[in-house]
Amino acid sequence: MQGRLSLPTLCHFLLPWAFTTLHRTLGDPASHPGPHYLLPPIHEVIHSRRGATTTLPCVLGAPPPSYKVRWSKVEPGELRETPILITNGLQARGYGPLGGRARMRRGHRLDASLVIAGVRLEDEGRYRCELINGIEDESVALTLRLEGVVFPYQPSRGRYQFNYYEAKQACEEQDGRLATYSQLYQAWTEGLDWCNAGWLLEGSVRYPVLTARAPCGGRGRPGIRSYGPRDRKRDRYDAFCFTSALTGHVFFVPGRLTLSEAHAACRRRGATVAKVGHLYAAWKFSGLDQCDGGWLADGSVRFPITTPRPRCGGLPDPGVRSFGFPRPQQAAYGTYCYSE
Repeated sequence: MQGRLSLPTLCHFLLPWAFTTLHRTLGDPASHPGPHYLLPPIHEVIHSRRGATTTLPCVLGAPPPSYKVRWSKVEPGELRETPILITNGLQARGYGPLGGRARMRRGHRLDASLVIAGVRLEDEGRYRCELINGIEDESVALTLRLEGVVFPYQPSRGRYQFNYYEAKQACEEQDGRLATYSQLYQAWTEGLDWCNAGWLLEGSVRYPVLTARAPCGGRGRPGIRSYGPRDRKRDRYDAFCFTSALTGHVFFVPGRLTLSEAHAACRRRGATVAKVGHLYAAWKFSGLDQCDGGWLADGSVRFPITTPRPRCGGLPDPGVRSFGFPRPQQAAYGTYCYSE
């Protein structure tokens, strides 16, 4: 009968539709990735302090037939990763200076977590736990963040004397390292207001402003002012340094001492003259409050104030006050000593 479709013709039209519908219902196997063995971390940011032992979690939901786990550190500002440790679940091998302080936690047979002993300032950053099974590699990323304090630093000869590499060295000499942008931002939210630009670890130059004012970038909104990336060898600025909790302690020795007498006074007590980073860390983490200027190892004179009060620096906020760099022969100050 005209107008009717034959069975073969009907199948010709309906079968592709049926297979397409079934395909969409069941899903395309090629569109689904293979099994994911690594569990997502509960916390992607791990907080610690210098000197502590910390754990970066990495756990398998199920073990592949054969695999390796590789831990690496993503270097800031560089397109490379530094290997730390590789394990096959039974044996592990460490690499580099961090590998000597790192080990696997091995809390259970699916535990690939990394334990770092004696955390150092340079350990802060981003880490990757990568599962290598020869078919489809996968990884999780974690950030180790140290509790610490950022302090601006310039040498005795005045402001804007450091290129990037000199700023990096200056921070290390004062028991710190160049601060990252995120560390400077955190310090700004906690009250750091500073009108001199300084190098950061990523190679940018910035300064934090809480109270906008004409001599300090204009009267715009408060924030982190940026000079952007600069020439690391040619351009010269101050430095923003970062330090964390101390493994030793800082104490004050009163007197009217020259700088050389300050060194002798600390040695007699089994200590050394404190560095700038030591004093900031003691102020931040130990609540050191001393309304007396004291020599530090770089030749500056400073004092830490936790509870602001009249006739003790004259400023309304807590902080480390500075008398600058007096003549080393000037016998007018005590000293701050540091002992492990």
